[in-house]
Amino acid sequence: MTIYIGRAASKLCRRFCAETTTEMNLLAENWKNIFGGLILQYVHGVAARGVHYIHRPGPTLQDAGFFLLPELGAQRHYISETVFTFIFLSFILWTFHPFVFKNKRIYTVLIWCRVLAFLCASQFLRIITFFSTQLPGPNYHCREGSKLATLPRPKSILEVFVIKIQGVVYGCGDLIFSSHMIFTLVFIITYHKYGTTRCVKQCAWLIAVVQSLLIIASRKHYTVDVVVAWYTVNLVVFFVEKNLPELPDRTASSLPVSSRDKESRHREETRKLLNGNSGDVTDKRQRQQINGKIPEDSNGDTVHGTIMNAL
Repeated sequence: MTIYIGRAASKLCRRFCAETTTEMNLLAENWKNIFGGLILQYVHGVAARGVHYIHRPGPTLQDAGFFLLPELGAQRHYISETVFTFIFLSFILWTFHPFVFKNKRIYTVLIWCRVLAFLCASQFLRIITFFSTQLPGPNYHCREGSKLATLPRPKSILEVFVIKIQGVVYGCGDLIFSSHMIFTLVFIITYHKYGTTRCVKQCAWLIAVVQSLLIIASRKHYTVDVVVAWYTVNLVVFFVEKNLPELPDRTASSLPVSSRDKESRHREETRKLLNGNSGDVTDKRQRQQINGKIPEDSNGDTVHGTIMNAL
Protein backbone atom coordinates (compact mmCIF):
# COMPACT_ATOMS: atom_id res chain seq x y z
CA MET A 1 0.00 0.00 0.00
CA THR A 2 2.81 2.40 0.89
CA ILE A 3 4.64 1.58 -2.36
CA TYR A 4 1.46 2.20 -4.38
CA ILE A 5 0.89 5.60 -2.75
CA GLY A 6 4.53 6.51 -3.33
CA ARG A 7 4.29 5.66 -7.03
CA ALA A 8 1.04 7.61 -7.42
CA ALA A 9 2.57 10.64 -5.71
CA SER A 10 5.65 10.40 -7.93
CA LYS A 11 3.49 10.30 -11.07
CA LEU A 12 1.44 13.25 -9.84
CA CYS A 13 4.59 15.24 -9.12
CA ARG A 14 6.02 14.54 -12.58
CA ARG A 15 2.70 15.43 -14.20
CA PHE A 16 2.53 18.69 -12.25
CA CYS A 17 6.09 19.66 -13.20
CA ALA A 18 5.55 18.82 -16.87
CA GLU A 19 2.31 20.79 -16.98
CA THR A 20 3.95 23.74 -15.24
CA THR A 21 6.69 23.82 -17.87
CA THR A 22 4.11 23.70 -20.65
CA GLU A 23 1.95 26.43 -19.17
CA MET A 24 4.94 28.67 -18.47
CA ASN A 25 5.91 28.47 -22.14
CA LEU A 26 2.37 29.43 -23.11
CA LEU A 27 2.35 32.24 -20.56
CA ALA A 28 5.56 33.65 -22.02
CA GLU A 29 3.81 33.70 -25.39
CA ASN A 30 0.46 35.13 -24.21
CA TRP A 31 1.34 37.22 -21.13
CA LYS A 32 0.25 40.44 -22.83
CA ASN A 33 -3.30 39.12 -23.29
CA ILE A 34 -3.50 37.99 -19.67
CA PHE A 35 -2.04 41.23 -18.33
CA GLY A 36 -4.32 43.36 -20.50
CA GLY A 37 -7.36 41.41 -19.35
CA LEU A 38 -6.45 41.89 -15.70
CA ILE A 39 -5.92 45.63 -16.24
CA LEU A 40 -9.38 45.93 -17.77
CA GLN A 41 -10.82 44.11 -14.75
CA TYR A 42 -9.34 46.85 -12.60
CA VAL A 43 -10.77 49.53 -14.91
CA HIS A 44 -14.20 47.95 -14.55
CA GLY A 45 -13.87 48.06 -10.77
CA VAL A 46 -12.87 51.73 -10.83
CA ALA A 47 -15.82 52.54 -13.10
CA ALA A 48 -18.24 50.77 -10.76
CA ARG A 49 -16.85 52.77 -7.84
CA GLY A 50 -17.06 55.98 -9.86
CA VAL A 51 -20.75 55.58 -10.64
CA HIS A 52 -21.40 55.09 -6.91
CA TYR A 53 -20.31 58.71 -6.34
CA ILE A 54 -23.09 60.00 -8.59
CA HIS A 55 -25.76 57.55 -7.43
CA ARG A 56 -28.87 59.20 -6.02
CA PRO A 57 -31.24 56.97 -4.00
CA GLY A 58 -34.92 57.13 -4.82
CA PRO A 59 -38.13 55.10 -4.89
CA THR A 60 -37.71 51.55 -6.17
CA LEU A 61 -38.97 51.19 -9.74
CA GLN A 62 -41.87 48.92 -10.58
CA ASP A 63 -40.50 45.50 -11.46
CA ALA A 64 -42.21 42.26 -12.45
CA GLY A 65 -39.53 40.15 -10.78
CA PHE A 66 -39.97 42.00 -7.49
CA PHE A 67 -43.69 41.34 -7.68
CA LEU A 68 -43.24 37.58 -8.25
CA LEU A 69 -40.26 36.86 -5.99
CA PRO A 70 -40.25 37.69 -2.25
CA GLU A 71 -37.32 39.76 -1.01
CA LEU A 72 -34.55 37.88 0.78
CA GLY A 73 -33.64 40.93 2.84
CA ALA A 74 -30.44 41.82 4.68
CA GLN A 75 -30.53 38.63 6.77
CA ARG A 76 -30.52 36.27 3.74
CA HIS A 77 -28.71 38.27 1.08
CA TYR A 78 -25.70 35.97 1.51
CA ILE A 79 -27.52 33.15 -0.33
CA SER A 80 -26.99 34.77 -3.71
CA GLU A 81 -23.34 35.52 -2.98
CA THR A 82 -22.77 31.94 -1.80
CA VAL A 83 -24.08 30.51 -5.08
CA PHE A 84 -21.97 32.96 -7.08
CA THR A 85 -18.85 32.11 -5.06
CA PHE A 86 -19.48 28.42 -5.71
CA ILE A 87 -19.69 29.04 -9.47
CA PHE A 88 -16.59 31.24 -9.45
CA LEU A 89 -14.37 28.86 -7.47
CA SER A 90 -15.61 25.77 -9.33
CA PHE A 91 -14.69 27.27 -12.67
CA ILE A 92 -11.23 28.33 -11.45
CA LEU A 93 -10.54 24.84 -10.14
CA TRP A 94 -11.66 23.32 -13.45
CA THR A 95 -9.33 25.54 -15.48
CA PHE A 96 -6.38 24.31 -13.38
CA HIS A 97 -7.31 20.61 -13.54
CA PRO A 98 -4.64 19.85 -16.22
CA PHE A 99 -2.01 20.23 -13.48
CA VAL A 100 -3.46 17.25 -11.60
CA PHE A 101 -5.49 14.98 -13.86
CA LYS A 102 -4.13 12.86 -16.69
CA ASN A 103 -7.12 13.30 -19.01
CA LYS A 104 -7.17 16.94 -20.11
CA ARG A 105 -8.60 18.88 -23.02
CA ILE A 106 -7.56 22.48 -22.39
CA TYR A 107 -4.51 24.59 -21.68
CA THR A 108 -5.01 26.79 -18.62
CA VAL A 109 -3.32 29.88 -20.07
CA LEU A 110 -5.18 29.70 -23.38
CA ILE A 111 -8.59 29.16 -21.78
CA TRP A 112 -8.08 32.20 -19.55
CA CYS A 113 -7.10 34.30 -22.58
CA ARG A 114 -10.51 33.53 -24.06
CA VAL A 115 -12.39 34.03 -20.79
CA LEU A 116 -10.77 37.42 -20.19
CA ALA A 117 -11.59 38.48 -23.76
CA PHE A 118 -15.28 37.63 -23.19
CA LEU A 119 -15.33 39.35 -19.80
CA CYS A 120 -13.64 42.53 -21.01
CA ALA A 121 -15.93 42.92 -24.02
CA SER A 122 -19.04 42.42 -21.88
CA GLN A 123 -17.82 44.72 -19.11
CA PHE A 124 -16.95 47.45 -21.61
CA LEU A 125 -20.58 47.45 -22.76
CA ARG A 126 -21.71 47.40 -19.13
CA ILE A 127 -19.65 50.49 -18.25
CA ILE A 128 -21.20 52.41 -21.14
CA THR A 129 -24.67 51.32 -20.07
CA PHE A 130 -24.64 52.14 -16.38
CA PHE A 131 -22.93 55.49 -16.94
CA SER A 132 -25.56 56.39 -19.54
CA THR A 133 -28.50 56.06 -17.14
CA GLN A 134 -28.31 55.85 -13.34
CA LEU A 135 -31.23 54.01 -11.81
CA PRO A 136 -32.08 54.15 -8.09
CA GLY A 137 -30.60 51.06 -6.46
CA PRO A 138 -33.18 48.49 -5.30
CA ASN A 139 -30.91 46.83 -2.71
CA TYR A 140 -31.51 47.54 0.97
CA HIS A 141 -28.27 49.50 1.39
CA CYS A 142 -28.93 51.66 -1.70
CA ARG A 143 -32.34 53.00 -0.67
CA GLU A 144 -33.20 56.36 0.81
CA GLY A 145 -32.00 56.77 4.40
CA SER A 146 -29.05 54.39 4.09
CA LYS A 147 -25.58 55.78 4.77
CA LEU A 148 -24.13 53.47 2.10
CA ALA A 149 -26.43 54.74 -0.66
CA THR A 150 -23.98 57.49 -1.62
CA LEU A 151 -20.25 57.95 -1.23
CA PRO A 152 -18.78 61.11 0.30
CA ARG A 153 -16.92 63.46 -1.99
CA PRO A 154 -13.37 62.09 -2.53
CA LYS A 155 -10.62 64.00 -0.80
CA SER A 156 -8.25 63.46 -3.73
CA ILE A 157 -8.37 62.06 -7.23
CA LEU A 158 -6.31 59.07 -6.10
CA GLU A 159 -9.10 57.97 -3.78
CA VAL A 160 -11.31 57.26 -6.80
CA PHE A 161 -8.80 54.71 -8.10
CA VAL A 162 -8.63 52.76 -4.82
CA ILE A 163 -10.96 49.74 -4.86
CA LYS A 164 -12.12 48.65 -1.43
CA ILE A 165 -13.83 45.40 -0.47
CA GLN A 166 -16.68 47.34 1.10
CA GLY A 167 -17.25 49.17 -2.17
CA VAL A 168 -17.42 45.89 -4.09
CA VAL A 169 -19.96 44.32 -1.72
CA TYR A 170 -22.04 47.44 -1.05
CA GLY A 171 -21.84 49.15 -4.42
CA CYS A 172 -24.75 51.14 -5.84
CA GLY A 173 -25.59 52.56 -9.25
CA ASP A 174 -23.88 49.98 -11.49
CA LEU A 175 -27.09 48.22 -12.44
CA ILE A 176 -27.59 47.67 -16.16
CA PHE A 177 -26.50 45.03 -16.65
CA SER A 178 -25.60 42.48 -13.96
CA SER A 179 -21.88 41.84 -13.44
CA HIS A 180 -22.67 38.66 -11.50
CA MET A 181 -24.45 37.29 -14.57
CA ILE A 182 -21.56 38.29 -16.84
CA PHE A 183 -19.16 36.11 -14.88
CA THR A 184 -21.69 33.32 -14.44
CA LEU A 185 -22.64 33.10 -18.12
CA VAL A 186 -19.09 33.44 -19.44
CA PHE A 187 -17.90 30.64 -17.16
CA ILE A 188 -20.80 28.33 -18.02
CA ILE A 189 -20.61 28.98 -21.77
CA THR A 190 -16.89 28.23 -21.70
CA TYR A 191 -17.36 25.00 -19.77
CA HIS A 192 -20.25 23.99 -22.03
CA LYS A 193 -17.89 24.11 -25.02
CA TYR A 194 -14.69 22.72 -23.51
CA GLY A 195 -15.98 20.65 -20.59
CA THR A 196 -16.33 16.88 -20.85
CA THR A 197 -19.06 15.94 -18.37
CA ARG A 198 -22.57 16.25 -19.76
CA CYS A 199 -24.27 16.07 -16.38
CA VAL A 200 -22.15 18.95 -15.06
CA LYS A 201 -23.07 21.06 -18.08
CA GLN A 202 -26.78 20.54 -17.48
CA CYS A 203 -26.43 21.31 -13.78
CA ALA A 204 -24.41 24.44 -14.60
CA TRP A 205 -27.20 25.91 -16.73
CA LEU A 206 -29.71 25.08 -14.00
CA ILE A 207 -27.52 26.88 -11.46
CA ALA A 208 -27.36 29.89 -13.80
CA VAL A 209 -31.16 30.11 -13.80
CA VAL A 210 -31.25 29.77 -10.00
CA GLN A 211 -28.57 32.46 -9.70
CA SER A 212 -30.66 34.80 -11.86
CA LEU A 213 -33.68 34.36 -9.61
CA LEU A 214 -31.60 34.84 -6.46
CA ILE A 215 -30.13 38.09 -7.78
CA ILE A 216 -33.64 39.44 -8.33
CA ALA A 217 -34.89 38.11 -4.99
CA SER A 218 -32.00 39.73 -3.13
CA ARG A 219 -32.82 43.01 -4.94
CA LYS A 220 -29.25 43.44 -6.12
CA HIS A 221 -30.54 44.16 -9.61
CA TYR A 222 -33.76 44.84 -11.41
CA THR A 223 -35.13 42.08 -13.62
CA VAL A 224 -34.12 44.02 -16.73
CA ASP A 225 -30.47 43.88 -15.61
CA VAL A 226 -30.57 40.09 -15.54
CA VAL A 227 -32.53 39.73 -18.78
CA VAL A 228 -30.20 42.05 -20.70
CA ALA A 229 -27.19 40.14 -19.37
CA TRP A 230 -28.55 36.82 -20.68
CA TYR A 231 -28.74 37.86 -24.33
CA THR A 232 -25.88 40.40 -24.32
CA VAL A 233 -23.25 38.01 -22.94
CA ASN A 234 -24.27 35.24 -25.32
CA LEU A 235 -24.05 37.60 -28.30
CA VAL A 236 -20.69 38.98 -27.14
CA VAL A 237 -19.24 35.47 -26.79
CA PHE A 238 -20.63 34.52 -30.22
CA PHE A 239 -19.04 37.47 -32.04
CA VAL A 240 -15.78 37.67 -30.08
CA GLU A 241 -15.14 33.94 -30.49
CA LYS A 242 -15.23 34.35 -34.28
CA ASN A 243 -12.11 36.53 -34.08
CA LEU A 244 -10.18 34.22 -31.74
CA PRO A 245 -8.08 31.24 -32.86
CA GLU A 246 -9.50 27.85 -32.01
CA LEU A 247 -7.95 26.14 -29.02
CA PRO A 248 -5.58 23.27 -29.92
CA ASP A 249 -6.73 19.75 -29.14
CA ARG A 250 -4.73 18.26 -26.28
CA THR A 251 -5.49 14.73 -27.46
CA ALA A 252 -2.89 15.31 -30.17
CA SER A 253 -0.26 15.43 -27.37
CA SER A 254 1.52 18.39 -28.87
CA LEU A 255 2.03 22.00 -27.87
CA PRO A 256 0.31 24.75 -29.85
CA VAL A 257 2.62 26.30 -32.41
CA SER A 258 3.99 29.65 -31.25
CA SER A 259 4.41 32.65 -33.54
CA ARG A 260 8.19 32.17 -33.53
CA ASP A 261 7.81 28.56 -34.66
CA LYS A 262 5.35 29.62 -37.33
CA GLU A 263 7.83 32.15 -38.70
CA SER A 264 10.67 29.61 -38.74
CA ARG A 265 8.48 27.06 -40.51
CA HIS A 266 7.41 29.68 -43.04
CA ARG A 267 11.05 30.60 -43.74
CA GLU A 268 11.93 26.92 -44.13
CA GLU A 269 9.10 26.34 -46.60
CA THR A 270 10.08 29.45 -48.55
CA ARG A 271 13.69 28.25 -48.75
CA LYS A 272 12.60 24.86 -50.04
CA LEU A 273 10.43 26.46 -52.71
CA LEU A 274 13.25 28.71 -53.86
CA ASN A 275 15.56 25.70 -54.10
CA GLY A 276 13.00 23.80 -56.15
CA ASN A 277 12.24 21.28 -53.42
CA SER A 278 8.76 21.63 -51.98
CA GLY A 279 9.12 18.63 -49.73
CA ASP A 280 5.81 17.23 -50.95
CA VAL A 281 5.73 13.46 -51.05
CA THR A 282 3.22 13.49 -53.90
CA ASP A 283 5.47 15.78 -55.92
CA LYS A 284 8.47 13.48 -55.36
CA ARG A 285 6.41 10.48 -56.42
CA GLN A 286 5.41 12.24 -59.65
CA ARG A 287 9.02 13.14 -60.40
CA GLN A 288 10.13 9.55 -59.94
CA GLN A 289 7.47 8.37 -62.35
CA ILE A 290 8.51 10.95 -64.90
CA ASN A 291 12.16 9.92 -64.66
CA GLY A 292 11.53 6.19 -64.74
CA LYS A 293 8.44 5.83 -66.89
CA ILE A 294 6.55 7.56 -69.64
CA PRO A 295 3.70 9.43 -67.93
CA GLU A 296 0.08 8.73 -68.75
CA ASP A 297 -2.75 11.15 -69.26
CA SER A 298 -6.18 10.82 -67.67
CA ASN A 299 -7.42 8.50 -70.43
CA GLY A 300 -4.66 5.98 -69.73
CA ASP A 301 -2.85 6.60 -73.08
CA THR A 302 0.81 7.46 -73.10
CA VAL A 303 2.02 10.82 -74.15
CA HIS A 304 4.03 9.16 -76.89
CA GLY A 305 0.92 7.46 -78.23
CA THR A 306 -0.98 10.72 -78.22
CA ILE A 307 1.75 12.42 -80.24
CA MET A 308 1.86 9.58 -82.81
CA ASN A 309 -1.90 9.70 -83.26
CA ALA A 310 -1.71 13.43 -83.80
CA LEU A 311 0.86 12.90 -86.54
